[in-house]
This record gives sequence, structure tokens and C-alpha cells, in this order.
Amino acid sequence: MAIVLGPNRYGKAETRVVRVTRDGATHHLKDLNVGVSLSGDMHAVHLTGDNAAVLPTDSQKNTVYAFAAKHGIGEIEEFALLLARHFVDAHPTISHARVEVEEYGWSRIPGESGHSFVRSGTEVRTALVHSDGTGGSESVVSGLKDLVVLNSTGSEFHGFLQDEFTTLQPTRDRVLATAVTARWRHRETRADFAASFQEARASLLETFAETHSLSLQQTLYQMGRRVLETQPGICEIRLAMPNKHHFLVDLSPFGMDNDNEVYFAADRPYGLIEGTVLDDGAPPAPAAWA
Repeated sequence: MAIVLGPNRYGKAETRVVRVTRDGATHHLKDLNVGVSLSGDMHAVHLTGDNAAVLPTDSQKNTVYAFAAKHGIGEIEEFALLLARHFVDAHPTISHARVEVEEYGWSRIPGESGHSFVRSGTEVRTALVHSDGTGGSESVVSGLKDLVVLNSTGSEFHGFLQDEFTTLQPTRDRVLATAVTARWRHRETRADFAASFQEARASLLETFAETHSLSLQQTLYQMGRRVLETQPGICEIRLAMPNKHHFLVDLSPFGMDNDNEVYFAADRPYGLIEGTVLDDGAPPAPAAWA
């Protein structure tokens, strides 16, 4: 039996960078968390400890800061592509770069100050880029996570499989709540990422609100389908939607009725619904999601 080195990568995780752009008295804020993973001719460092092919992870962190200063930060997909191409183009021993970015939203506080901001809730915008360097194979996946939504009616759940351990009662009216994580793959690496993100987000929200849900799975599919129908530049979307259960509180011990008004919001355990919706002609992207 031969023992060999399998696939591997290394990098700098969670580099936090905040970029302030000063336009006179009006400031603009970008707040990112950047993860870099590199792979290539790395056999020697694993097998013999020879570091000649290794770009230190500290250098990767410094590159993020330097590029934020030199190039600024526009759309996170474009910033991730810029970084990924640089690492491969600049270093012969590196053949592939993976750059993942999370963006935390800030909104300007109304008033005369142009430099005061407030965090925009819990939602996080995401981007994941793979690149083999300029002119090589590349993929861009955009997305969001922790988009918390709730329908206070318009949701049912019944007709499900039951066995000797089933205690859940069928319902024709329930609260449906979830925290959406969605990632969508672009056909090309050149796109209006800002407009695409806003349209995809709007499609997800509109469909969640408009769908009379018989299951969270049905809602997930309709949300993904709407994104693909409205944006030909997106070929695949993956969604993960935990069911944030809301249970009716039994008020009968107090001689009171509960007409779908008072709920207990349970944080765990929870059902986790995941699914992919794609154009059946979508090109394969084996590395795009990893």
C-alpha cells in the first residue's frame, strides 16, 4: 500500500478589513471579512518541510490590506477576483486561489453628519471566487446569509408521513419563519454584481411573501426558481433555510383561548431545509461551491 499526499490548500482565514472612503465631509464605509486559500505545488512543504513554495499567510493578510488601500473596495465579487488573480499570477508555485468574502452592511444615520453609521441588521452579503489566474478557469458565486424572514399566516403543513413516534399535529395555519442562506452561481465573471445582488435579494423576499406555503421545501423551490427566471446570468442557486419553529402556547390552564396569537419561538432543535435550483443546461462547476 502506497501512502500519498491528497488534495490540500492553505491560507489566511477571516482577515477583517474596514475601508473608509472620504468624499469631502461625506464618508463611505466597506466592512469585510476575507478568507484566502491557495493551492499548487505544495508537495515539498508537506513531505519534507521545505517552505520555498509557500507564500506566508501573513503575506496574504497584508495583501488584503494593501489592495484595499491601493484599489479601494467596490463590489465584493470584483475585490475577490482581483485578489485571487493576483495570488496566482504573481507566484509560480500557486496555481489556484479561493477567496471568500463576507460584507457587513452599514447605513448612514440621517442628519447633517456624513460620517455616522449604524449596522444594518444581521444580514451578511457573501461572495466566493475561484481562480486559476488571468485567462484561466474562474467561477463567481454571490449570496447572502442570515436574512431573517417571517410570515405570520399563509403557511400550512399537513399530509406528512407519520409513524409510531409522530406527535406533530397537522396544521392549516402556522407561522413560517427562517433565516435564509442563499448562494447563486454566475455564468460569467463579468457582471453588474451590485444590480444582480439587489435583484436576487428582492426576488427571494417577494417570493417568500407571495407564496402560500404548504411546506418550507415548496417555498425554497419557488424562491430559487424566481431568481433564475428573472436573471439569465445566474445558472444555479443553493438555499439553506432552517425552520425557526413558532409553537402556540397552551393557555388553557389559565382558562384562556389562544386563537393563533401567542407563540413560543424555539431556537433549537430546528428543521433544516436545503436545496438546489438550477438551469438544466448550467455548465458544471465542481469547484465553485467548495
